[in-house]
Amino acid sequence: MTWIIGTGTIALEYAKILNQLGHEFIAVGRSGKNADEFIEAGAKEVVSGGLNNYLAASPTTPQKVIVATNVDQLAEVTVSLLNFGIKDILVEKPGFCHPEEITPVVQLAQAKNAHVLLAYNRRFYSSVLAAEKIIKEDGGITSFNFEFTEWGHVIETLDYSHNIFNNWFFANSTHVVDLAFFLGGEPQEISCFSAGELSWHKPAVFSGAGITNKGALFSYQANWNAPGRWVVEVLTTKHRLYFKPMETLQIQEKGSVAIKPVEIDNQLDIDFKPGFYLQTKAFVEGDYGRFCTINQQKKSLEAIYKKINGTVPEE
Repeated sequence: MTWIIGTGTIALEYAKILNQLGHEFIAVGRSGKNADEFIEAGAKEVVSGGLNNYLAASPTTPQKVIVATNVDQLAEVTVSLLNFGIKDILVEKPGFCHPEEITPVVQLAQAKNAHVLLAYNRRFYSSVLAAEKIIKEDGGITSFNFEFTEWGHVIETLDYSHNIFNNWFFANSTHVVDLAFFLGGEPQEISCFSAGELSWHKPAVFSGAGITNKGALFSYQANWNAPGRWVVEVLTTKHRLYFKPMETLQIQEKGSVAIKPVEIDNQLDIDFKPGFYLQTKAFVEGDYGRFCTINQQKKSLEAIYKKINGTVPEE
């Protein structure tokens, strides 16, 4: 049995995949939102009234739990599940809203000897799996660059709390940063610069560079007050690989300026939200090798994310 905490669109995507995989599950939410859709997707039960009320009724402990709530509830819900005795939890990225929320989760997971994994689904993209094969054949990555420009003029119109807006880099942009360093290695040295601000986030312009533990040089930039997009580019001695958009893979060969699409088997990323199927399958099967653990996330927060973001956003 697997629990899905949350009944929004992301939670529903997990429900569809669990049903496809033949895994029994229930959904737990604060209200009966989307209850019919979850039943149609194969849920054994849809529980309303919130997680704490459900836990108070002492339900049978599940083997796995997927946390797909709003960002500002992720850490609190994870703590409740750990205290209940859950040993295997997949929590939507980044696992917290404000950086200070991650420490209690890490400490509790260690005390309970539990696995808490972050759902950075881009690690499971078909495009990424295909790129890894090329990278290995070429002898590894020599350098890479990435951009995590956010469309500030669009984001500011969304219905989110002040806390989520203030921490948007952690809540959203780390999707890109995580993938870049997942492929290229952890930064061994990094220099970060930031400037500017928006009405809802400071800073607004980012730039930096460094070298990873794999010996790959890297650089990054983003400007949330200018045109741009999410991009990761990876270079080997033979090829330049483009994730632009990141669900696709394009390739440039040495000695050529032509950029060609790489044919990949991406049917699962078409049928389901990209990366979700293989991510969910790996989680329920206990294959945790590609996941970012909560310990690794805290390490990245201190060594990378806070530096890139310039300052820790105020509450």
